[in-house]
Amino acid sequence: MGFYAGVVVVAVALDQWIKYMVETGMDMHVRVPVLPFLALFRTHNTGIAFSMFSDLGSVGLIAITLAVVGFVLWIAVRTDHGQRYARFGFALIIGGAIGNLIDRVWHGYVVDYVLFHLPNWSFAVFNLADAFISVGAALVVLEEFLIWRRSRKDGSPG
Repeated sequence: MGFYAGVVVVAVALDQWIKYMVETGMDMHVRVPVLPFLALFRTHNTGIAFSMFSDLGSVGLIAITLAVVGFVLWIAVRTDHGQRYARFGFALIIGGAIGNLIDRVWHGYVVDYVLFHLPNWSFAVFNLADAFISVGAALVVLEEFLIWRRSRKDGSPG
C-alpha cells in the first residue's frame, strides 16, 4: 500500500508544482505553441471535465470530488494485490482528483493549460491531473480486460 500512497503523493505534488508555474509564469488565454498540434494555454475551469456542472459551484463540486475519491479509494483497497495495473490506476485517479480538488478549494476553479488542436478543431484544455485520471482509468480498464481474457483462455466463467 505504501508504494501506491507514494504514487498519489508524487502525482499531487507534480500537478500542483506545474500549476503553480503556469499560474505565475503564463498570461491568461495566450496560446504558446509547443508542437504544431500542442500548445500551452492557461485558463480556469469552474466545472469538471469539459466544464460540465459549473453551475453547481465550488462547494457542490468539492462534495462530488470527495465522494468520488472516497469511492475510488474504497474500490482500490478491495482490489486484489495482484492487480497491479488497476491499483496503480486507482492511485493515479486519486492523485489527479486530489490535485484538482486542491485547486477548487484554494481558488474556486481548476487551472488548465494543455491544448491539443488542429487548424479547424481543438480539444478541451486540460491539465496533468486530468491526464492522471484518464491514464488511471485506462489502466483499470486494461486490468479488467486482461482478467477477462485470461478467464476466457482458462475456460472459467468471466
